[in-house]
Amino acid sequence: MRSDVTKQGVERAPHRSLMYALGLTKSEIECPIVGIVNSFNEIIPGHIHLREVAEAVKAGVYTAGGTPLEFNTIGVCDGIAMGHLGMRYSLPSRELIADSVETVIQAHAFDALVFIPNCDKIVPGMLMAAVRLNIPAIFVSGGPMLAGRLPNGRCVDINDVFEAVGKAAKGEMSQAELEALEVAACPGCGSCSGMFTANTMNCLTEALGLGLSGNGTIPAVDSRRIHLAREAGRKVMKLLAADIHPRDIVTRDSLYNAFAVDMALGGSTNSVLHLMALAHEAGIDFSLETINDISKRTPHLAKMRPAGDYHLEDLDIAGGIAAVMKELGDRLNLKVKTVSGKTLGDYIASASVRDSEVIRPASSPHSTTGGLSILFGNLAPQGAVVKSAAVIPDMMKHEGLARVFESEDEATSAIMKGSINPGDVVVIRYEGPKGGPGMPEMLTPTSLISGMGLDREVALITDGRFSGATKGAAIGHVSPEAAERGPIAALREGDKIKIDIVGNRIDVELSDEEIEQRLSRLPEFEPKIKTGYLRRYIESVTSASTGAVFR
Repeated sequence: MRSDVTKQGVERAPHRSLMYALGLTKSEIECPIVGIVNSFNEIIPGHIHLREVAEAVKAGVYTAGGTPLEFNTIGVCDGIAMGHLGMRYSLPSRELIADSVETVIQAHAFDALVFIPNCDKIVPGMLMAAVRLNIPAIFVSGGPMLAGRLPNGRCVDINDVFEAVGKAAKGEMSQAELEALEVAACPGCGSCSGMFTANTMNCLTEALGLGLSGNGTIPAVDSRRIHLAREAGRKVMKLLAADIHPRDIVTRDSLYNAFAVDMALGGSTNSVLHLMALAHEAGIDFSLETINDISKRTPHLAKMRPAGDYHLEDLDIAGGIAAVMKELGDRLNLKVKTVSGKTLGDYIASASVRDSEVIRPASSPHSTTGGLSILFGNLAPQGAVVKSAAVIPDMMKHEGLARVFESEDEATSAIMKGSINPGDVVVIRYEGPKGGPGMPEMLTPTSLISGMGLDREVALITDGRFSGATKGAAIGHVSPEAAERGPIAALREGDKIKIDIVGNRIDVELSDEEIEQRLSRLPEFEPKIKTGYLRRYIESVTSASTGAVFR
């Protein structure tokens, strides 16, 4: 066993002594040691209940003959971090999570791992760690939050609250109405209830083959979540016995499947960032152009919040991710391995769609192409990302004059003052991985635009990124970023920008010569933060087009 380096032989007597201090018995020390990588904390709704999930996992490990030992990772709630300095730490926390998991697991020589994540950067951070370490592993998330309900029965979620700020700013919602909404929108534990980043990544963990059926959709408060956790604990022991590792499961074919399911769900644009980072960890070359190829072959089957009216609980009742994959059929690579011990084809064989409104038939999709699009052009030579599923038809092609802002705060202030006009293209730059730093999400300005009713006429582009809750013609991850002298840094107020989501293009009406001349006149980039972790992050992080991984 891998853990033998800490417990076998005379020279390991001090190590065993310390294990006895933990309360372990001789027989428990001799069993395989399974690391329970928990992200429990008291600051994120998606994590507040994870102690109970961890106890169920440990029970499963025990019954299968293993000794579970739990440790924790950090976590950031993107919703609470939104709109202030905290958001600059959100994406960088992904690297800290991966590195900290690696550190503990290598130091303590675990034999197998069960990961318990549940929010935006925790899921990808743990996925990256699992593939990097390549020790038998399985994922079981904390599950999604239920949708909130107003007294009139209307289902609401956190995105409604963000958009309500724009309505309140326009005088279209009273303070009492806003307060009633904010109290009702998040009724309890779990990851926010729409197809936002956390739920997207938990669903895609199923598609990758690293999570059991229901990992992405069983509500946090449902007893089936505890059943799933126990089964994950038992299953990891089978993975250990069979010597099946994450890199046996995470292959180019399974990444293809994850992107295809992402397209079918119209998932968060952040999934592109995280799956590209996962490909990097696995040593798999996966280009942004390939993502467009997948989109063209994959129908959009489930229109979830924020693009539609359904929440994760509805998707779960309709059959979950297994049913989505069953409907996609041979559009997926069905021979890949999964942690279930079956191939993907066998894994989804018994799945069925129980509500064809929530999960449309492949013959009658919302769109014949996927819910995410990668745009290229002279404004984004290395690509940009948009959740096309959340863009109304009238905005799939748009031309407008640039309204250029050097930060999210500048743009938010202008929107709140009513300075943005129909037809404008709001440009927010120097908010990329280096420029932000940390590539902050732009949910506040996009929600204000939507709340003010401007999302049918105004586009927003940025080298930063968007929350999974963002809707409208919001184009992020523009690469190269402004801090790297990408073309977005050359834009000036009034430049004409052309957006063609159908044609996968984003361009500015400037010649290459003019762009180069403007860029050559710019001063050297001056980092906004010069101390602490974010200073080191600026020095190490790469482009969004490569997943914003470290060099």
